[in-house]
Parts: sequence; C-alpha cells; structure tokens
Amino acid sequence: MSNSLPVMEHFYTIQGEGFHQGRAAYFIRLGGCDVGCVWCDVKESWDANMHPKYEIQEIVGWVKNAMQEGIVVITGGEPLMHNLDPLCAALRDAGFLTHLETSGTHPLTGKWDWVCFSPKKFKAPLQEIYQAANELKVVIFHASDFEWAEEHRKLVQSNCLFYLQPEWSKLEAQTNRIVEYVKLNPSWRIGLQTHKYIQVP
Repeated sequence: MSNSLPVMEHFYTIQGEGFHQGRAAYFIRLGGCDVGCVWCDVKESWDANMHPKYEIQEIVGWVKNAMQEGIVVITGGEPLMHNLDPLCAALRDAGFLTHLETSGTHPLTGKWDWVCFSPKKFKAPLQEIYQAANELKVVIFHASDFEWAEEHRKLVQSNCLFYLQPEWSKLEAQTNRIVEYVKLNPSWRIGLQTHKYIQVP
C-alpha cells in the first residue's frame, strides 16, 4: 500500500458542479487515467509518470493550511487507478469530508462521504460503483448519450441524484437539448460547469 500519490495539481476553490455546487472545496487532482475521453479537458493528467509523487501527510498538510474543515474532492484523471485508502483515512482523521469524482473503471478504495460517478463510453465501469454512487453525472456529447444515460440510471441506487451535463465544446446546442429532455424527464437535473462561467479553477 503506497503512502505517496502522483498529484497533477491541488487548489482551494468552489465546487462548480453537481449537488455540492457553490460550496468551498479543496481539490486534489491525481495523475493517471486510462479511460481516454476524446473531449477530456485535462488530458495532461493521463500519464501518471508526468506528475510528482507526494507523501500522504504532505497532501493532508496542504488542505490543513487552506481550511480548518470542509470538503476535499479527489479527482483526476481517474483517481481510482490508485489505492485511496491511506489518503481517505488521513483526511477523515483530520476532520475533512471526502468526495470522489470517478468514472468507476477501477476497484473502489477509500471511505467516502460523497461519490460522483460519471460513466464514460470509452471504458466500462465496474459493477460495484453503481451501489456506491450518490450522484450520477452523464456528459452529453452526442444525441445518443441520452439513451445511454438512461441505461446507467437504471443501475444506481434509488436515492442517487441524476445530472446531465453538456460537453463544454458543444455547450449551446447540447444545453438546449438537455433543457428539453429534463422537461420531459424530470428525474434528471441539468448539471452546469459553473466554475467555467465565473472563471475559477
């Protein structure tokens, strides 16, 4: 079990997406991803070897220096490529809430207060993520993604929240389609990347 992780970047900001949108949160973006989304906006995260490794206690120290309590979001890349048990344990011991953003393509490690599951067509998720998800986020890039989103909605827990998010490069066209879809299918919500609108990390 490794006590160090490759970190692409880390910063204290505002959660821009999903149920916790608008809340202060410390983001830790881990290096490494094997999903390969063609529209990924952080492709520089894909190669874990390109990013320096840091000890768990140093990572927790960054968070402590920024805030006394609150949310820590572990994202990527695909963070579950790494064993997140030590990091989660250290963060929770320090009194922080742990949130995960994942495509669910690797075994679930860590203990989480919130799991945002965002499945991708480029690599199938593992079955275990469906029971762990608090939030299902599907990025709408193509018209066929609505039907694909419904397939995943049927597999998560009944109390999971459902978000449809327009892919940023097709924002206007896909937002209009999502608005009409949500009006017809009100179990879904529109998910917007508000941090990009207000231009924070």
